Amino acid sequence: MISLSQVCKRYPGGHEALKDISFTIEKGEMVFISGHSGAGKSTLLNLIAAIELPTSGSIVINGQNLSQLRPAAVPFLRRNFGLIFQDHKLLYDRSVFDNVMLPLEITGFDRSEAAKRTRAALDKVGLLAREKTMPIALSGGEQQRLCIARAIVHRPAILLADEPTGNLDSTYASEILEMFKSFNQVGVTVLIVTHDERLIERFGERTLHLQHGVLAA
Repeated sequence: MISLSQVCKRYPGGHEALKDISFTIEKGEMVFISGHSGAGKSTLLNLIAAIELPTSGSIVINGQNLSQLRPAAVPFLRRNFGLIFQDHKLLYDRSVFDNVMLPLEITGFDRSEAAKRTRAALDKVGLLAREKTMPIALSGGEQQRLCIARAIVHRPAILLADEPTGNLDSTYASEILEMFKSFNQVGVTVLIVTHDERLIERFGERTLHLQHGVLAA
């Protein structure tokens, strides 16, 4: 469960990215966050993922208030999340397989079990046959699939995606959203930031719409 109460985010210089944001997302929901460029969508996702902290208000994830967490506890909280960023953040000097396996290595998984999970995640996104390929050799859509495999390899309870279809054509975009839908159908809570109203109309069950940092009615 994700609950925000009167959350504000103000940056140095006085820019207020988010103002008095309150909502609750129940376990197993699939929710879109929409709005114009600069509306505060990515900031909101960063706050939920504990990448940034709110200036005021509270964010509670599975009963834990993020503002009260000790810094050492944040990495453990983030194990609940699968994160998909706009800029991919892939390691271009490592193979497809190694990119996906990295989060498991960091958390100390047994290497044999980690390899099984990595290949299962690659199979889920249709990249198993390309496990030895370097990311630079993948198309844009394949790179996005690689990001998704890396995000789900540790089987997170919550999947956060920031404009996951922003640079893809409509066919690839629909395939990616179908993938998110399939994760949601097995119980994963999914939050997707997007400005693509067509995808929201096709796949959206619930949408939070931001306008200049304020949650629209």
